[in-house]
Amino acid sequence: MYLLHVLGESGGEVRDVLRARTPTHGRLRDRLVAIALATVGFDLICGVLAFLFEHHQKQTQIESFGSALFWTTTQMLTVSSNIQNPISFPARVLDVVMEIYAITVIGSLAGALGAFLVKRGEELDAAAKPA
Repeated sequence: MYLLHVLGESGGEVRDVLRARTPTHGRLRDRLVAIALATVGFDLICGVLAFLFEHHQKQTQIESFGSALFWTTTQMLTVSSNIQNPISFPARVLDVVMEIYAITVIGSLAGALGAFLVKRGEELDAAAKPA
């Protein structure tokens, strides 16, 4: 029963973040949107670069923009892909840069969620105190 209660409360917090019910919810929503938009843009740029670096290489599996975008997306999500690693030196450097970006995004998400939880806990504690 406690688990259902906690899940129900967290669902309300998610709705509050989407609606930006408080400034704290709004800040978290803004951070999440900024991270998502930056990541989509970064992924598209990396896809173009990977295609430009690799599509003329012999024995590469990155032969189209679609395969390049698939490779960049899976590299940032899982640090692996069913497409072989790039052959050209610039694409290998790009791979390392993408992995550093992905690690940075995870740290940023953890920080944003941690800051939200601390601030939201302070708000809830202050609201629960008798006047």
